[in-house]
Amino acid sequence: MRKLLCILFIGITIQNAAGQDLKPEYQKFVKNFIDNVKNDRKEAVAEAIKYPLRRENPIPDIKNKTEFVKRYAEIFDLNLKTEISKSDPAKDWSEVGWRGIMLNNGTLWMDTDGKVFSINYQSKVENDLKNKLIASEKNKLHPSIAKFKEPQIILETSKFRVRIDDLGNDNYRYASWSIRQSMSEKPDLIITNGKWFQDGTGGNNHYDFKKGNFLYQCYITVLGTKDSAPANLTIYQNGKEILNQDAKIVPR
Repeated sequence: MRKLLCILFIGITIQNAAGQDLKPEYQKFVKNFIDNVKNDRKEAVAEAIKYPLRRENPIPDIKNKTEFVKRYAEIFDLNLKTEISKSDPAKDWSEVGWRGIMLNNGTLWMDTDGKVFSINYQSKVENDLKNKLIASEKNKLHPSIAKFKEPQIILETSKFRVRIDDLGNDNYRYASWSIRQSMSEKPDLIITNGKWFQDGTGGNNHYDFKKGNFLYQCYITVLGTKDSAPANLTIYQNGKEILNQDAKIVPR
């Protein structure tokens, strides 16, 4: 699954988080959600989702209720529906501080208003779709970067387009172009052996890529202020900052 989901602030520290017994007022809307899933009330479940609902890259996120109803079966297969339907609000759902309310070990997350903001489960349908999309994506890239395990993220600053891919074994690749270029063209710069870092428990994270005396850092903002850019590219030479540009995350 994505970090995301990456890169999602959901579950990096779950094993160490002290879950609390669910308050009766929370149990009420959890029970209602369980009942709606159990009876396949798609529209009612859609009302309980916080959009966009992130899905694993490169599967498109679900942007609204109409799209959720259409894609309901992609996510809520028999296994997920069974886990939710058989869950006990008092025993299997727990409040984990400011993070929200989780089902079991983080399969699904709700906020304290009863809105589901993360589903950390991938059905066979979604897994097959992911593999199909990755294969299609590889065919559109320049041959020099067409091999990777999973795509991570694409950033665009005012001058550059940056693509980060997971090559496997904690090895990330950085490829960059002028913003005017296509990813089907040969990248101006390719760096491998990059590393990913989690910044605290809020979900913010960054990638480091080193080449000679240069350090390229890509920051991803999950939890920020209303003025925070979604991402940032900073380049250092011999420890001195030589470029700092805010970036947007290219939607899938």
